[in-house]
Amino acid sequence: PPEADSPQVGLAPCPKSPNCVSSDARDSVHAIAPFRIRVPQADGWRAAREAVLKLPRTRIVSETPTTLHAESRSAVFGFVDDVELELRPESGLIAVRSASRVGYGDMGVNRRRVEEIRSTLQSENVVD
Repeated sequence: PPEADSPQVGLAPCPKSPNCVSSDARDSVHAIAPFRIRVPQADGWRAAREAVLKLPRTRIVSETPTTLHAESRSAVFGFVDDVELELRPESGLIAVRSASRVGYGDMGVNRRRVEEIRSTLQSENVVD
């Protein structure tokens, strides 16, 4: 069995509630496409990190050479959403997950956040 302190492989699964999107999810409510990197992976990873930092009210709370965890706060009530990226060098992808910590619905905020990161990276010709 894996060591208890070994890093998690893959993104955390989404809860049943519709306030989470993940490129690892297989159901239509939660699934979103990963980012397919078009540039050298180190450049793509750096650009993805910068795109996350451009999001309003967002800060990176932890990162490794292949993972990033950020927190985004809502403007009005300050609710915290988690944004996670995972570089998957073997497939040339950045897996992505964005999820609300509280509540049930998110009015599409998490999906829009991931698409905003994707749009930034596409405008820089970093991802397809």
